[in-house]
Amino acid sequence: MDTIQREIIEELCVKPEINPKEEVRNRIDFIKGYLKSTGTQGLVLGISGGQDSTLAGKLCQMAVDELRQETGEAYRFVAMRLPYGVQRDEEDARRALRFIQPDETLTFNIREAVDGSARAFKEATGRNLSDYVKGNTKARERMIAQYEVAGTYNLLVVGTDHAAEAVTGFFTKHGDGACDLIPLFGLNKRQGKQLLKHLGAEAALYEKTPTADLLDENPGRSDEDELQLRYDQIDDYLEGKEIESDAKQRIEQKFLATRHKRTTPVSPFDDWWKSKRIRGS
Repeated sequence: MDTIQREIIEELCVKPEINPKEEVRNRIDFIKGYLKSTGTQGLVLGISGGQDSTLAGKLCQMAVDELRQETGEAYRFVAMRLPYGVQRDEEDARRALRFIQPDETLTFNIREAVDGSARAFKEATGRNLSDYVKGNTKARERMIAQYEVAGTYNLLVVGTDHAAEAVTGFFTKHGDGACDLIPLFGLNKRQGKQLLKHLGAEAALYEKTPTADLLDENPGRSDEDELQLRYDQIDDYLEGKEIESDAKQRIEQKFLATRHKRTTPVSPFDDWWKSKRIRGS
């Protein structure tokens, strides 16, 4: 394992092996501790029916269940369905909700907001939003909806980012990348599956083909097709294993190119920027 691979693994806090029972316990304790420290009354998370939101949602519900029992206070978890019109995979989301058993479920259709933004963009520029940019608008409108609910009910917004997404920057900046806490951080994709298996999830919840499903012109396009990488390659890399050289190079290029997504806004005083200026790059 070379230096850059080691540095990436350390930055993203990935373990080569995990104990699912311990990981579940540690992440529930993290959620509980952070909730108590902030004085907020619960959590909100968008549920898509995919592996990541299913796992994060289950951990959130378990955390607030324990907090209610321990404190007698009215902590709660709100699951949100955030379709753009009618979602093709609605049954997957319903299956996830049956597994999570959230305290409350809200449905907030983002179509009108997204289409209105696209119309306003065309009026301002004379151009249509590209399908890719419109997809990012969908992700951002979903996060706006979650923060509206969070602000109204004094909740924290939960994100689903994990190491296999973080290393490739495979999330929308200020969309699904905008949140208050990320309880799946440090897990790769296969480790997330291990936690769902440990929690008793049915196989359909972690065997579904991962997709961001943001594109109108290519609905349901898989993550792996878009990344031109397989998740087992990404997971192997994050566990410190040797992988094909072209896949390794692609992962590292994506990591470096998307660093801006994993940082707070840069200022003239940041050490990273000053080092770049000193090197003249």
